[in-house]
Amino acid sequence: MTDQTFVLPDVGEGLTEAEIVQWRVAPGDTVAVNDVIVEIETAKSLVELPSPYSGTVGELLASEGATVEVGAPIITIGSADAASPAPSAPTTVPEPSDPGGAVLVGYGTGGAVSSRRRKPAERPVAASVGVVAKPPIRKLARDLGVDLSAVPPSGPAGEVTRDDVVKHAEQASVFRNIETPAWGDVREETITVSAPAAPAPVATTGPVTDAREESIPVRGVRKATANAMTSSAYSAPHVSVWVDVDASRTMELVKRLKASADFADVKISPLLIMARAVIWALRRTPMINAAWVDTEDGAQISVRHYVNLGIAAATPRGLLVPNIKDAQGMNTRELAKALEHLTLTAREGKTSLADQSGGTFTITNIGVFGVDAGTPIINPGEAGIIALGAIRQKPWVVDGEVRPRWVTTVSGSFDHRVVDGDGISRFIADVASVLEEPALLLD
Repeated sequence: MTDQTFVLPDVGEGLTEAEIVQWRVAPGDTVAVNDVIVEIETAKSLVELPSPYSGTVGELLASEGATVEVGAPIITIGSADAASPAPSAPTTVPEPSDPGGAVLVGYGTGGAVSSRRRKPAERPVAASVGVVAKPPIRKLARDLGVDLSAVPPSGPAGEVTRDDVVKHAEQASVFRNIETPAWGDVREETITVSAPAAPAPVATTGPVTDAREESIPVRGVRKATANAMTSSAYSAPHVSVWVDVDASRTMELVKRLKASADFADVKISPLLIMARAVIWALRRTPMINAAWVDTEDGAQISVRHYVNLGIAAATPRGLLVPNIKDAQGMNTRELAKALEHLTLTAREGKTSLADQSGGTFTITNIGVFGVDAGTPIINPGEAGIIALGAIRQKPWVVDGEVRPRWVTTVSGSFDHRVVDGDGISRFIADVASVLEEPALLLD
């Protein structure tokens, strides 16, 4: 019996460590090449690692919850015939949703990665007998895990509409943690950050009565986000600007598109018009779509003549910023479909690594949380980020008269090394102009 040691591979993200989430095997189990043996979490995704060997599992060298460096041994597998590992020529294992994305480097191609989360169709959803809804709406409800019987219908014939289902799903996501947990009966608790080898927590003194403090390990997405935001905040001189906008015509356009047969199978929201406005404005001020790059030969500004439009997404795993590749070449329907796909995959935790890299500019839709404006931090590798605030009816002066209008605030932060004040102001004004008059997109 020859023991073969499998080390944590580089999963194609340029990262140095990963957390062991769940072992799929135990000592004594028999495995074949490409059988999934462990699930790990990196700063960007959940990945299932396939075995490069066949044989009997010997020892698990890292415990669940441990953070392991790339190249460190994690498991031994015994082979009676000292079988060779799977071909070691540099190959890649694509994610199912990203046929060309590099995921696992250095061994086998048969073990595609996937999320440990259940597929939408596997969610327990009630049968919804007696609910009036068209087949596409029922499918959408299944995909989002929505019980149609719990959705208030708004259709003219008492049917559940697409907007009803999407709104219900979004509300469930926002308010899923609305219950306030009771204080515990332990005064203080320390959660170890690293593997079981970490020292035991220091004992507290005095009476132990309730949970006054809690220590949460910083790793995975939270660690990556913290590092990226700290680096961005202290390396790029941020300048923030904002403007109030009468978005009434945008809201009218959204209403017309929702009623159009051409858009019946896709979600339409003000974010779609915002995305079109940003792409239009980036073309008029290309430096907003640039990036500051430090090289051995000195600093350079890289101006991208394409738009990989990032959309900041709050997910159960934390903040992710997937992006739509070459958004500048999409028409309104194509962009709407891309936004919907991005939202659904992010919500399900299935955003591919490729979709999270290569962004050139980011939109954050803080309005969905009822927030009017903010000063967002620029995503590393970009020169700006723009925020769409809540769209509310407010009094607005039109032709000398005060009228109720749909008003929002567009705010943004920009790298002042790359863009001067006039370019920043022009860009924000262009976005605002489109939201006020979407017909500008017809040029």
